[in-house]
Amino acid sequence: MSAHPGATCADVQAPKPKADGGATKPTGRLDESKTNTVTFETSCGDFTVTLDVKDAPRGSASVASLVRAGFFDHTVFHRIVPGFVIQGGDPTGTGQGGPGYQIVEAPPAAAKYTRGVVAMAKKPDEPAGTSGSQFFVVTADDAGLPPDYAIIGTVTKGMSTVKRIESLGSPSEQPSRPVVITKATFSAR
Repeated sequence: MSAHPGATCADVQAPKPKADGGATKPTGRLDESKTNTVTFETSCGDFTVTLDVKDAPRGSASVASLVRAGFFDHTVFHRIVPGFVIQGGDPTGTGQGGPGYQIVEAPPAAAKYTRGVVAMAKKPDEPAGTSGSQFFVVTADDAGLPPDYAIIGTVTKGMSTVKRIESLGSPSEQPSRPVVITKATFSAR
Protein backbone atom coordinates (compact mmCIF):
# COMPACT_ATOMS: atom_id res chain seq x y z
CA MET A 1 0.00 0.00 0.00
CA SER A 2 1.55 3.29 -1.04
CA ALA A 3 0.59 6.43 0.77
CA HIS A 4 1.09 10.03 -0.14
CA PRO A 5 1.74 13.01 2.14
CA GLY A 6 -1.26 13.66 4.33
CA ALA A 7 -2.36 10.03 4.06
CA THR A 8 -3.63 8.18 7.07
CA CYS A 9 -3.18 4.64 8.27
CA ALA A 10 -5.61 2.04 6.98
CA ASP A 11 -7.85 0.42 9.57
CA VAL A 12 -6.67 -3.20 9.43
CA GLN A 13 -6.97 -6.35 11.46
CA ALA A 14 -3.84 -7.73 13.09
CA PRO A 15 -2.63 -10.85 11.25
CA LYS A 16 -2.52 -14.17 13.06
CA PRO A 17 0.79 -14.60 14.92
CA LYS A 18 3.41 -16.63 13.09
CA ALA A 19 5.51 -19.37 14.63
CA ASP A 20 8.61 -18.32 16.53
CA GLY A 21 11.93 -19.21 14.90
CA GLY A 22 12.40 -21.36 11.85
CA ALA A 23 14.68 -19.05 9.84
CA THR A 24 18.10 -20.08 8.57
CA LYS A 25 21.08 -18.06 9.73
CA PRO A 26 22.72 -16.53 6.65
CA THR A 27 26.40 -17.13 5.96
CA GLY A 28 26.95 -14.77 3.02
CA ARG A 29 27.46 -11.00 2.89
CA LEU A 30 25.87 -8.30 0.74
CA ASP A 31 27.76 -6.59 -2.08
CA GLU A 32 29.29 -3.39 -0.62
CA SER A 33 29.57 -1.86 -4.10
CA LYS A 34 25.75 -1.74 -4.38
CA THR A 35 23.09 0.24 -2.57
CA ASN A 36 21.19 -2.37 -0.57
CA THR A 37 17.70 -1.37 0.55
CA VAL A 38 14.66 -2.84 2.24
CA THR A 39 11.24 -1.34 1.58
CA PHE A 40 8.55 -2.00 4.15
CA GLU A 41 4.98 -1.73 2.84
CA THR A 42 2.75 -1.04 5.83
CA SER A 43 -0.86 -0.22 6.61
CA CYS A 44 0.39 3.37 7.11
CA GLY A 45 2.36 3.63 3.84
CA ASP A 46 5.85 2.63 2.74
CA PHE A 47 9.32 3.41 4.05
CA THR A 48 12.74 2.42 2.75
CA VAL A 49 15.84 1.58 4.78
CA THR A 50 19.29 1.79 3.19
CA LEU A 51 21.33 -0.97 4.81
CA ASP A 52 24.77 -0.19 6.28
CA VAL A 53 26.70 -3.02 4.66
CA LYS A 54 30.10 -1.53 5.50
CA ASP A 55 29.65 -1.13 9.29
CA ALA A 56 27.11 -3.95 9.79
CA PRO A 57 27.92 -6.64 7.20
CA ARG A 58 26.45 -9.55 9.19
CA GLY A 59 23.41 -7.68 10.49
CA SER A 60 22.48 -6.23 7.11
CA ALA A 61 22.93 -9.66 5.45
CA SER A 62 20.70 -11.22 8.12
CA VAL A 63 17.91 -8.68 7.61
CA ALA A 64 18.15 -9.04 3.82
CA SER A 65 17.95 -12.83 4.15
CA LEU A 66 14.87 -12.59 6.38
CA VAL A 67 13.22 -10.16 3.93
CA ARG A 68 13.89 -12.48 0.97
CA ALA A 69 12.31 -15.36 2.97
CA GLY A 70 9.13 -13.32 3.62
CA PHE A 71 9.81 -13.35 7.37
CA PHE A 72 8.50 -9.80 8.00
CA ASP A 73 5.44 -10.10 5.74
CA HIS A 74 2.15 -9.97 7.68
CA THR A 75 3.73 -9.01 10.99
CA VAL A 76 2.98 -6.01 13.19
CA PHE A 77 4.73 -3.12 14.88
CA HIS A 78 4.18 -4.46 18.40
CA ARG A 79 5.83 -1.57 20.28
CA ILE A 80 5.32 2.13 19.51
CA VAL A 81 6.75 4.69 21.91
CA PRO A 82 5.96 8.25 20.75
CA GLY A 83 9.05 10.47 20.74
CA PHE A 84 11.35 7.44 20.95
CA VAL A 85 10.96 4.40 18.62
CA ILE A 86 8.66 2.16 16.59
CA GLN A 87 9.53 -1.55 16.86
CA GLY A 88 8.60 -4.57 14.75
CA GLY A 89 10.07 -7.76 13.36
CA ASP A 90 8.64 -10.23 15.88
CA PRO A 91 6.73 -13.03 14.09
CA THR A 92 4.67 -13.70 17.23
CA GLY A 93 3.71 -10.05 17.75
CA THR A 94 4.48 -10.34 21.47
CA GLY A 95 7.93 -8.74 21.65
CA GLN A 96 9.42 -12.12 22.62
CA GLY A 97 9.86 -13.82 19.22
CA GLY A 98 12.62 -13.98 16.66
CA PRO A 99 14.10 -15.91 13.76
CA GLY A 100 15.50 -18.81 15.79
CA TYR A 101 19.09 -17.59 15.62
CA GLN A 102 21.14 -14.65 16.84
CA ILE A 103 24.16 -12.86 15.54
CA VAL A 104 26.42 -10.51 17.48
CA GLU A 105 27.92 -7.53 15.71
CA ALA A 106 28.86 -4.82 18.16
CA PRO A 107 28.11 -1.28 17.00
CA PRO A 108 30.85 1.36 16.93
CA ALA A 109 31.55 2.86 20.37
CA ALA A 110 30.45 6.24 19.00
CA ALA A 111 27.11 4.94 17.69
CA LYS A 112 24.30 7.50 17.86
CA TYR A 113 20.63 6.60 17.76
CA THR A 114 19.13 9.62 16.03
CA ARG A 115 15.98 10.15 13.96
CA GLY A 116 15.74 7.60 11.15
CA VAL A 117 18.40 5.21 12.46
CA VAL A 118 17.34 1.56 12.22
CA ALA A 119 18.82 -0.78 14.83
CA MET A 120 18.23 -4.26 16.15
CA ALA A 121 16.44 -4.79 19.46
CA LYS A 122 17.93 -7.05 22.12
CA LYS A 123 17.26 -8.07 25.69
CA PRO A 124 19.09 -6.12 28.43
CA ASP A 125 21.10 -9.17 29.51
CA GLU A 126 22.40 -9.95 26.00
CA PRO A 127 25.81 -8.73 24.77
CA ALA A 128 26.03 -5.44 22.85
CA GLY A 129 25.12 -5.91 19.20
CA THR A 130 23.07 -9.09 19.69
CA SER A 131 20.28 -9.30 17.13
CA GLY A 132 17.61 -11.59 15.79
CA SER A 133 14.76 -10.16 13.74
CA GLN A 134 13.29 -7.43 15.93
CA PHE A 135 14.25 -3.96 14.75
CA PHE A 136 13.42 -0.42 15.76
CA VAL A 137 13.33 2.89 13.95
CA VAL A 138 14.32 5.91 16.05
CA THR A 139 11.76 8.72 15.92
CA ALA A 140 13.45 10.99 18.50
CA ASP A 141 16.05 13.59 17.53
CA ASP A 142 18.35 11.56 19.79
CA ALA A 143 17.06 8.48 21.63
CA GLY A 144 19.94 8.76 24.13
CA LEU A 145 20.68 5.04 23.98
CA PRO A 146 24.11 3.58 24.80
CA PRO A 147 26.01 1.89 21.91
CA ASP A 148 24.44 -1.50 22.68
CA TYR A 149 22.20 -1.98 19.65
CA ALA A 150 23.44 -3.13 16.23
CA ILE A 151 22.72 -0.38 13.70
CA ILE A 152 21.74 -1.89 10.36
CA GLY A 153 20.79 1.21 8.38
CA THR A 154 18.87 4.45 8.02
CA VAL A 155 15.42 5.39 6.72
CA THR A 156 16.17 7.13 3.42
CA LYS A 157 12.61 7.42 2.12
CA GLY A 158 9.23 7.54 3.82
CA MET A 159 10.03 9.12 7.20
CA SER A 160 6.50 10.57 7.00
CA THR A 161 5.22 6.97 7.13
CA VAL A 162 7.34 6.30 10.21
CA LYS A 163 5.81 9.40 11.84
CA ARG A 164 2.28 8.15 10.97
CA ILE A 165 3.10 4.82 12.63
CA GLU A 166 4.50 6.68 15.65
CA SER A 167 1.22 8.63 15.96
CA LEU A 168 -0.52 5.34 16.83
CA GLY A 169 1.62 4.84 19.92
CA SER A 170 0.45 5.06 23.50
CA PRO A 171 1.87 5.45 27.02
CA SER A 172 1.60 1.64 27.41
CA GLU A 173 3.94 1.28 24.38
CA GLN A 174 1.21 -0.80 22.69
CA PRO A 175 -0.15 0.53 19.38
CA SER A 176 -3.61 2.09 19.67
CA ARG A 177 -4.60 -0.01 16.66
CA PRO A 178 -2.78 -2.61 14.50
CA VAL A 179 0.03 -1.44 12.22
CA VAL A 180 0.84 -4.24 9.79
CA ILE A 181 3.88 -4.82 7.60
CA THR A 182 2.09 -6.26 4.58
CA LYS A 183 5.30 -6.91 2.62
CA ALA A 184 9.03 -6.22 2.82
CA THR A 185 11.22 -6.28 -0.30
CA PHE A 186 14.99 -6.26 -0.74
CA SER A 187 16.84 -4.51 -3.55
CA ALA A 188 20.53 -4.25 -4.46
CA ARG A 189 21.40 -1.74 -7.20
